Amino acid sequence: MEFLPSALAQAGGSGQNANQNPTGMQFFKFKLGDIEVTQVFDGENVRKLADDFVLNAPVDGVKKALVAGGLSGENIPISYTVTIIRAGGRTIMFDAGTAAAAQPAAGRLQTNMKAAGIDPASINTIIVTHFHGDHIFGLMDKDNAQVYPNAEIIMPAQEYNFWTDAAKTASLPAARQGLAKRVQAVFPGWKNIRRAEAGSDVAPGVRSVATFGHSPGHTSYLISSGSAQYMVAADVTNIHQLFVRNPGWVAVFDQDAAMAAETRLKLFDQAVADKMLIGGYHWGMPGCGTLAKDGNGYVFSPKA
Repeated sequence: MEFLPSALAQAGGSGQNANQNPTGMQFFKFKLGDIEVTQVFDGENVRKLADDFVLNAPVDGVKKALVAGGLSGENIPISYTVTIIRAGGRTIMFDAGTAAAAQPAAGRLQTNMKAAGIDPASINTIIVTHFHGDHIFGLMDKDNAQVYPNAEIIMPAQEYNFWTDAAKTASLPAARQGLAKRVQAVFPGWKNIRRAEAGSDVAPGVRSVATFGHSPGHTSYLISSGSAQYMVAADVTNIHQLFVRNPGWVAVFDQDAAMAAETRLKLFDQAVADKMLIGGYHWGMPGCGTLAKDGNGYVFSPKA
């Protein structure tokens, strides 16, 4: 384990315990068998709790869950944590952060990557979980030029096919249509993208796992080294204080609510049964740990 203090813990926050990185970690390192894992904090935005943040729970119940989780009952702190591994002679990054889209509270991936001793130019492979902006905007600058032109970018085939299909754009909520159009304008022209089917080995020690629901082709990744396993679960949940404790709750961001909830339960049961580490993109720092069953929900214990 390794961490450094950062002013980012206070960025965008308000109220007592408003953030998910109270110790101010810039990064967190650990070994998974022979693989070096580094979680890098990209920052955090805090949004006011709205009635529709959880689609199928009353706002008073959501407030109580936030307070029980040690957070302010008035705000939703949404942090962004990127996982980078060194395996098989390669430096592999899962997703690419928010870039300028979330500044000034976030968009600090490369700064904190360097603090962790990782040169952004050393990234050989970028593995994408899904196409929401906080996961892919870090791949491109404001003019849509590549930030990592020398890296192979592996994308879930089902996710790529959905978002690049212009015929599907009109069926999306208005807030997602701009994202779809940007994807369609950018990704088909990049020559370093490789599409991978769910259930395939995408890199040394890394296998893709279909976790559809949050988005049409949302994909998680199982990292293995010997008997040690770590599931990069990405957005199977939003913040753990709400959706790990209450896996049947559905966030406003989940595109297919029923499928997202079903996926959550299945993946969490697997994590408990296999005693694996599991990490969420929005779980704060450190963003991975273990799950234990607790009644109708689960308890998340961060890795020490």
